[in-house]
Amino acid sequence: MDENLKTRIAEMVIAELTQRGVKIKKFSFRVPVAISARHVHLSKEDLYRLFGTGYELSVHRDISQPGQYAAQETVTIEGNKGNLENVRVVGPVRAETQVEISRTDAFALGMDVPVKPSGNLAGTPGIRIRGPKGVLELAKGIIVADRHIHITPRDAAQFGCSDGEKVHVRVGGVKPGILGGVIIRVSPASSLELHLDTDDANAFFLDNGDLLEVIKKENF
Repeated sequence: MDENLKTRIAEMVIAELTQRGVKIKKFSFRVPVAISARHVHLSKEDLYRLFGTGYELSVHRDISQPGQYAAQETVTIEGNKGNLENVRVVGPVRAETQVEISRTDAFALGMDVPVKPSGNLAGTPGIRIRGPKGVLELAKGIIVADRHIHITPRDAAQFGCSDGEKVHVRVGGVKPGILGGVIIRVSPASSLELHLDTDDANAFFLDNGDLLEVIKKENF
């Protein structure tokens, strides 16, 4: 489904829940962490170029967001200075190919890669992707993914947050601190999760499944 359509549906559901008197709690809730290692989303056309015409991805394991999975297939990302090998493909196929890496990965590639929300590829650099049957020379498509929280319309209404809003996340533990500028992404096809790249997770000593407190920016 088109991402804009998903957003419109989510906004309609939130409005309907509000009209039905769903009680909005004081803004503060806990969200589990999901750490995203480097990975690639492929369009169908680019999948065929890399793996052969008519090729279909094989499921390696399901991931927490509904309908998505880590595929058996991997590719090599080739940069100006170095390469990243065995980069996992995440399925299913998308409308546009996108490579998501950390800043540490960008250093290894010898590239200046911007922080962007997933799907916002305007102004991003190109990249070379090598598969077993071919090579892609993309004019754009590599990003360091922005911190974001996936949340359903019902939970968004319950917790009093909205699509596109930026919040803070409080981290405890041995290296406490605040993760700022975390984008709320509301969609009916979501599972409640905070997505961080490996750099963020390592900096705060975080593991998959850790529960963190989400707080309004103005309350910090």
